[in-house]
Amino acid sequence: MTGINSNPSGHPSGPIASNFEQRIREVEAISLSPLATPSYPADRERPESPCGLRTPFQRDRDRIVHSKAFRRLKHKTQVFVAPLGDHYRTRLTHTIEVTQISRTVARALSLNEDLTEAIGLGHDLGHPPFGHIGEDVLDRCLQKRWDREFRHYNHSLRIVESIEREGQGLNLTATVRDGIAHHSGRSDIPQTLEGRIVRLVDRVAYLNHDIDDAVRAGVIDPADLPAGPIEVLGDTGAERIDTLIHDLVERSAVEGNIVQGDEVAEAMDQLRTFMFDRVYLGPEARREHSRIESVITTLFDYYADDLTRVPSGGSPDGAEPAELVMDWIAGMTDRYCIRTFEDIAVPAAFAP
Repeated sequence: MTGINSNPSGHPSGPIASNFEQRIREVEAISLSPLATPSYPADRERPESPCGLRTPFQRDRDRIVHSKAFRRLKHKTQVFVAPLGDHYRTRLTHTIEVTQISRTVARALSLNEDLTEAIGLGHDLGHPPFGHIGEDVLDRCLQKRWDREFRHYNHSLRIVESIEREGQGLNLTATVRDGIAHHSGRSDIPQTLEGRIVRLVDRVAYLNHDIDDAVRAGVIDPADLPAGPIEVLGDTGAERIDTLIHDLVERSAVEGNIVQGDEVAEAMDQLRTFMFDRVYLGPEARREHSRIESVITTLFDYYADDLTRVPSGGSPDGAEPAELVMDWIAGMTDRYCIRTFEDIAVPAAFAP
């Protein structure tokens, strides 16, 4: 009977593990599109011995899921700050939705699902508290004090490269890091088709689940949605996502790239404009903006005025002053941010 031994790297090795890479290479040669990104070889900044049971992209996925930054996503806002209901999206549920839809697209196009999954799970690790509102305030604070920008996609990359594992980073593959860094419409296009899937699906997912949450919160009524885009895409979130993803897959298969049809893309853009006018920048959001700006600006000035106040462990060794403050505040969850603000700004006599 064949036993399990240790290979030179110290990993347990048996008949499955010893042949794993070769079997994956053979399967991918048959099953993946010529446009897909193969799982091997692994391109990492620090070379590692291969795992006998997971592809390099699966290992990246696992490292992301087990990271502290990933766990914090469950307490970070998507659109509505500290909502009272149990069914509103958080940054974590958004991440899961993006990843699930992206894998569907990758499978339909015979692209690398493992790579797509890893990028999807890691794409929003760098979001600060309070979603895009918090990102905007933190960016303005950094530019005013240190002439430095804050972009959540750049910070996502910083987390996986320099902050996690006590400053050692996760040592992810180059293609996963590229997809994370370029998932936003404000960044350059990802190098891989798998990364481009996540980039587009991110917009599909957040637009439709933000509509659902806005209706749930009573900010808009389904009848308020613009008739033209709804006629093209569908009456419900599920119908709209189905239309958008079918269009994406069919158009991309023909073009050899990740693209949308003109009619569907225009309808999606019109819905996005509506959401900015009525929800993201609407009256309720503006009321939240002022409160969030007060909280983050107060914390930023508190730490920036005296860097010794910044707790240790939030930044790698040798971090610059701007990075110390940026890393600490961006790593906060919504509730931790509010609690810290109360500790700093609320006089003890008024504390509950």
